[in-house]
Amino acid sequence: MSPTNRTVVVTGIGATTPLGGDAASTWEGLIAGKSGVKPLEQDWAAEQAVRIAAQIAVEPTEVIPRPQARKLDRSAQFALIAAQEAWKDAGFEARAGDDASVDPDRLGAVIASGIGGVTTLLDQYDVLKEKGVRRVSPHTVPMLMPNSPSANVGLLVGARAGVHTPVSACASGAEAIGYAIEMIRTGRADVVVAGGTEAAIHPLPIAAFGNMMAMSKNNEDPQGASRPYDAGRDGFVLGEGAGVIVLESAEHAAARGARVYAEAVGQGISADAHDIVQPEPEGRGIAHALQNLLDRTDLDPAEIVHVNAHATSTPAGDVAELKALRKVFGDDTDHMAVSATKSMTGHLLGGAGGVESVATVLALYHRVAPPTINVENLDPEAEANADIVRGEARKLPVEGRIAALNDSFGFGGHNVVLAFRTV
Repeated sequence: MSPTNRTVVVTGIGATTPLGGDAASTWEGLIAGKSGVKPLEQDWAAEQAVRIAAQIAVEPTEVIPRPQARKLDRSAQFALIAAQEAWKDAGFEARAGDDASVDPDRLGAVIASGIGGVTTLLDQYDVLKEKGVRRVSPHTVPMLMPNSPSANVGLLVGARAGVHTPVSACASGAEAIGYAIEMIRTGRADVVVAGGTEAAIHPLPIAAFGNMMAMSKNNEDPQGASRPYDAGRDGFVLGEGAGVIVLESAEHAAARGARVYAEAVGQGISADAHDIVQPEPEGRGIAHALQNLLDRTDLDPAEIVHVNAHATSTPAGDVAELKALRKVFGDDTDHMAVSATKSMTGHLLGGAGGVESVATVLALYHRVAPPTINVENLDPEAEANADIVRGEARKLPVEGRIAALNDSFGFGGHNVVLAFRTV
């Protein structure tokens, strides 16, 4: 098989999210329909219009040593935790080179973040103003760099084939995985650690998102606030965390006897060219990304039985995505079980594509689609365009090869669609 069309597979998964400190507990929470949204208890939250968020379930300092954590922005802490889990889950016992089953010159890392080290930047600026120049941490710049999570993951595993950081707002994590797939498919690497991370629960981002009317202000019912496809949805709920997968050429995985979760079929990418924050209302840009995926891969629409939708719980975005699915797939969408897992995790911005890829891969591996919670009054437009999994998890076909999509879209009009398939 030539280097330009190598099959890519997923051999490891890792996550730290509002539902759990690892992939297993996150998946358990998703299948159970558990919400990770809670009231914000920080002192600064009292003056905010939005006083809820989906905060991490397990603090990073419970997993990584405090001296190491102090030199890392929260986004990099999340990424390291998820990457450590994914690396071990893939069967690697040490850094590349020390583990003879992977060549460091054939190993890459692609970890994205939509906002990067925003908490470090803002907190250290407060230190500068309140305590003076000499109190600013000398680690500030390496901590706040958007490429810090990717660089630190690259150092963790010993990646020398390339370390990259796509930044495409809320599509960043998915774009990172798509980039990693192409690194392997085109022969640049045999193994790539890829995903997304975000840590933006801070007074400034929350105030800014709140003032632009993008976030839910349902402070009285935190667990019911994120409600994709519900007629009463009023915005997204901010989440934090990371999701990372290990991608590998099928040949490399087979040679070392690795367990394979799924095939990473490929990606479709487009841009709306419509508005900096609003999606194109008819889903034309999204439809182009979906068609781009079909044109660039051997994916058969009849194989697609599940979609992990971007669905953030905003009035415009949720429906535009479903219109795009209907536009491209027509009646084939009738057999696609659509799940909106942000109803449970909140919206992790640049980390969303990573966490939701983990969920999509596990949905195929276990052949079950997570539910969309909090849908009390289904939007008629959603009902007309898709089969929404509501209330409880739904079994997927138990026989034959099946595929699933993970959609991610971001401010600026970025559209990324990933496809995975059973093996």
